[in-house]
Amino acid sequence: MNVKDFYFDLPKELIAQDPLEDRAVSRLLVLDKDTGEIRHRHFRDLVEYLHPGDCLLINDTKVIPARLIGVREDTGARIELLLLKRKSQDVWETLVKPGKKCRPGAKLRFGEGLLTAVVEDVVEEGNRLVRFTYDGIFEEVLDQLGQMPLPPYITHQLKDKNRYQTVYAKHEGSAAAPTAGLHFTTELLDEIAARGVKIAHVTLHVGLGTFRPVKVENVLDHHMHSEFYVVEESEAAKVNETKAAGGRVICVGTTSCRTVESATVDGQLRAGSGWTDIFIYPGYTFKLMDALVTNFHLPESTLVMLVSAFAGREQVLHAYEEAIKERYRFFSFGDAMFVE
Repeated sequence: MNVKDFYFDLPKELIAQDPLEDRAVSRLLVLDKDTGEIRHRHFRDLVEYLHPGDCLLINDTKVIPARLIGVREDTGARIELLLLKRKSQDVWETLVKPGKKCRPGAKLRFGEGLLTAVVEDVVEEGNRLVRFTYDGIFEEVLDQLGQMPLPPYITHQLKDKNRYQTVYAKHEGSAAAPTAGLHFTTELLDEIAARGVKIAHVTLHVGLGTFRPVKVENVLDHHMHSEFYVVEESEAAKVNETKAAGGRVICVGTTSCRTVESATVDGQLRAGSGWTDIFIYPGYTFKLMDALVTNFHLPESTLVMLVSAFAGREQVLHAYEEAIKERYRFFSFGDAMFVE
């Protein structure tokens, strides 16, 4: 299976640079994976496709303002640091730009010294282990100094940090938003619940590995980075009760999908926590998910491969062609698909 099999040509002007004022007015392409039928709707119409007894599964991770701009103490040179993974209380695995001169021992300063750091080690992919020093509570300092880690294809400044968070974001730890969830409003969620649909939460802290380009020709040679997930007992029970009663589990986003597919054993979602590096591509047999809400993803990405595993590569690429023809907005702040 070649990475090029998942290529499509996307006009740059279709990459959404700003979130819509009203989250739920995004467009929604509905794809029936059994028939290939496509319908063009709006996101608020999703409620029409959910049935009493279904379970909507959302990822309640919260994006931290993980992008820090500072200087090297010895030279005063500008440095950009992106927090990827917390290794202990004050030690983080980070992506540093420019990284080559940031060898172990290098000292960094942010916000006029409100936050300082020392590079302790160089690890996988050239990432740096960095130890921070500060007064007070790290999260409060980070909230003061950090910026939202928007993907590189978004060049506009984000005016409101909350627009890169879902309305149900709760547990801090992500370096990127679970973007399929950005379309939901509290009103829409209330309407869905009133329809008799259970809403269950899982947590998967999204790392940049999810969006890392596939640099190999053969899909099977790609290695996914691991991400931390949590499934609570109460939420696993909601999902398992839904399946037992014949209802559908509808995952909001590829992160929710990867969480439940990692934590399901013998058809049962197991409560617990751990790290997952699951890579879902065509040929994969889904254990739990029955339908998927997702955004439109980058060409040749692992996310397009996951959607293709669920709905068929040719059908997905045809749906993308239709979306391009109809001028849908793509990527993080773009429109959505519902695959059932």
